[in-house]
Amino acid sequence: MDSGILKTKKISDLTGEFCVPAYQRGYRWEEEVIRLIEDVIAFKDEKSKYCLQPIVVKNLGDDRYELIDGQQRLTTIFLIFKVLKKYLPFASIDFTIDYAVRERSAAFLRDVSEDSAEDNADFYYIKSAYILLKKWFESRKESQLTAINLYKILLEKVELIWYEVGQEADGNKLFRRLNIGKIPLTNAELVKAMFLSRSRQTALHYGQQDVITRQEEIALQWDNIEKELSDDAFWYFLTNDQMKYQTRIDLILDIIAKKDVRRKKDIYETFFYFDKLKDEKPLLSIWKEILHTFLLLQDWYLDREFYHKIGYLIAAGYSLNNIYYALAYGKKKSEFLRSLDSEIKNTLWNGNYGELTYESKTDCKRITTLLLLFNVESVRLQGESGERFPFDKYKNGKWSLEHIHAQQSQGLNDREKQKEWLRLHRDSVRRVGAVRNVPDLDDVLAKTDKYSEENYKLDNQSFEELRDRIEEILSENSLVRPIHSISNLTLLEKNENSVLNNSTFDVKRNKIIGMDKNGEFIPHCTKMVFLKYYTKSEDSQLYFWGKADRESYLKEINDTLKGYIQPIKEGE
Repeated sequence: MDSGILKTKKISDLTGEFCVPAYQRGYRWEEEVIRLIEDVIAFKDEKSKYCLQPIVVKNLGDDRYELIDGQQRLTTIFLIFKVLKKYLPFASIDFTIDYAVRERSAAFLRDVSEDSAEDNADFYYIKSAYILLKKWFESRKESQLTAINLYKILLEKVELIWYEVGQEADGNKLFRRLNIGKIPLTNAELVKAMFLSRSRQTALHYGQQDVITRQEEIALQWDNIEKELSDDAFWYFLTNDQMKYQTRIDLILDIIAKKDVRRKKDIYETFFYFDKLKDEKPLLSIWKEILHTFLLLQDWYLDREFYHKIGYLIAAGYSLNNIYYALAYGKKKSEFLRSLDSEIKNTLWNGNYGELTYESKTDCKRITTLLLLFNVESVRLQGESGERFPFDKYKNGKWSLEHIHAQQSQGLNDREKQKEWLRLHRDSVRRVGAVRNVPDLDDVLAKTDKYSEENYKLDNQSFEELRDRIEEILSENSLVRPIHSISNLTLLEKNENSVLNNSTFDVKRNKIIGMDKNGEFIPHCTKMVFLKYYTKSEDSQLYFWGKADRESYLKEINDTLKGYIQPIKEGE
């Protein structure tokens, strides 16, 4: 948005004539008027202000303003005071509203009543809103006391954001920007405008330095911060969800304002924090704090150890605010790292992970968290020359626990899924069966081909008998135990394909290799599992996920996470 004059105003400070231009539609609020008045009357916070959304105006001179945005709110405030005056004769306001396309609109607003004769849609809605407000007061047990309380809150607690652009501004274009796409002014836009405002007060804030030069420097630095935050690798290191923020620089402003984005409160809470702060500190000092905060986050991002440990905690659900203030603020690097390690340990279950099972939702969450840390730490420990864990790719996927080898396939009662399962396993049966010298290999392959035919009427018993034989061929000693424990689980992007989910190791291994060739993101440790990276060469065979593989996998987890968990032990 173009730079203009930005400040907050009390309702009692509103004066002059507000002209609603022809490019806007008329007044249309109905139930919104009751929602507004009830929100205001319910406001109990003695330490803060109730914030109305911004009023955007173009200064026409002689105390006249083109009302670009906020006409619904401003008209409703006007009507509230009209009703208040019936209970409190001294209640008044010093502004008028005039709709450009409606002659007599200012007079109609001034004299509106239940008996007013409306001859157009705008007057109809204005009258309807007036009647709703009047009935709302009448429904109160103590209408007079309600009026007194509301009047006091309106004068003492309610403020609005006043954004005033100069006479050269294109009001129509600005209106379209704010309304056609339903894009509200963001906290970031308002705070930026606070630094770039042309008001005399802003000039005084910058002291003796040239105001225009200082503002140009800030504008350039602001744009650079936004550019850096547009890098998804940086952004998803800092946060889990872009949708919490209207613009990405809001994250920096929210940190300084100590705003908890999970707490539903006034959407302009952050702007009001900075608006109040400018009464306590010079604008240049506030800007240096914003810049310092950004540079600190950038330092964390560039530091390999901080990147992985902070990135993991945020991925595990920690807020950046909590890390910034509770763990880092005022601490030396060594102290901060110790705090991070302590918090990482707190994210994990304090027990033997070998006892957990995939069949429990609670256990699944615990194993998933542990395997995420296993992936992050495995990448971190590669050293400066190694890759970095890509939090952006991880957070833009949906992840679940995957059986490394799925035995006794469940849920394949659908005939087409059964045939697909057989087709998926045919090549593995042919290759592995030949290596193992399976005596009935030709018969198994013949049945696989026959049962997979499109028109063949496959029954459940025939499928289950053939499936059991295929799983015997593709499993070590016919069994993989314990099937639902951590030694047979890894992280993989959630796959709705139940046939693939119920496949044996060799089929899944070939699928993982294909995904890797296509450039799809596969968590580091998941890739290492299916490439048999953890298994000693003398114990390794490519086709099965066996006892030696499970033991080597658990040893790698224990060695990598030895500072965070007690050793994982499994029983058969």
